[in-house]
Amino acid sequence: MLRIYAGQNGRLATIDTLDQPEAPGILWLDLLNASNDDVKRIESHLGISIPTRDEMAEIELSDRLYHEDGAEFMTMTTVTEIDSDHPVKAPITFILKGQSLVTVRHMESKPFLQYVAKVQRGIAEPCVSGESVMLGVIESIIDRIADTLERIGDETDAVSREVFRNKAGNATKMTRDLQSLIEHIGRKGDLLAKLRESLVSILRLTAYHSAIATNGLSSETPRRKSKKDARERLKLVQRDASSLADHAVFLSGKINFLLDATLGLINLQQNQIIKIFSVAAVVFLPPTLVASIYGMNFDMMPELKWMLGYPFALGLMALSAILPYLFFKRRGWI
Repeated sequence: MLRIYAGQNGRLATIDTLDQPEAPGILWLDLLNASNDDVKRIESHLGISIPTRDEMAEIELSDRLYHEDGAEFMTMTTVTEIDSDHPVKAPITFILKGQSLVTVRHMESKPFLQYVAKVQRGIAEPCVSGESVMLGVIESIIDRIADTLERIGDETDAVSREVFRNKAGNATKMTRDLQSLIEHIGRKGDLLAKLRESLVSILRLTAYHSAIATNGLSSETPRRKSKKDARERLKLVQRDASSLADHAVFLSGKINFLLDATLGLINLQQNQIIKIFSVAAVVFLPPTLVASIYGMNFDMMPELKWMLGYPFALGLMALSAILPYLFFKRRGWI
């Protein structure tokens, strides 16, 4: 799918093809799972080579941030399907050439839709260039990450209360509840790791773009002229991404603590069960010894002829069980 947007009084106007009269004012070409024909059309229109899906998945910095054919190629990682149990990492490539921006992506992302809606309602920064559109999209992604981190923080506090205030009377139920909490914590930790990776990629992208905007990276990458407000906006994006990355590190440490605490509680619960079995075995060992003695087949056992022999043996077995129990209780072992 190819979406084409032209600038119109600081907003985005959708056009159908590159041949329309508004085409010279195109600010944004959004490629979403685009066909080969659409890709070739954009490559021919701008004189660039658009990276493939495999090339976008490369993790080397030189494959994600580079200058080619007079254009900046910047790939970052974002997270889609954040609200589901299985969030997915998806690379997005921003290509800046002149006043035009090309975005290449293979999964729909909510921040893109939210940004377009804000621009159409006039509540976002005016779209005056491809650079301003790119910064607007990145700001929308950062806002989405911030909301998700806030939700993770609230859910982590709820999990903390569940872990340290678990009053389940049944040991099996308590262990089962803690195991479900571990699964929940694991999902949040996985999502948090993906969000941190996305924030790091945003920081790298903005640092690269800022370097080119300031003085270029080499003689082959000339300095891109950016307006003062765009440079200030870029610095604000960097600060926001950096602060969110620090907050994500804090949440990650909290989640790791909760995971360790939950595993510790499960171990304590299991040790308590084993302790009960051990105490029971020790308590019933003396009565077993008494019963074994009187179960021997000897002729000379006076108690066998005694009228009170049977009650005496039962009493002796009960006493041999009670005394170890009282001893363990006094020592605080049970």
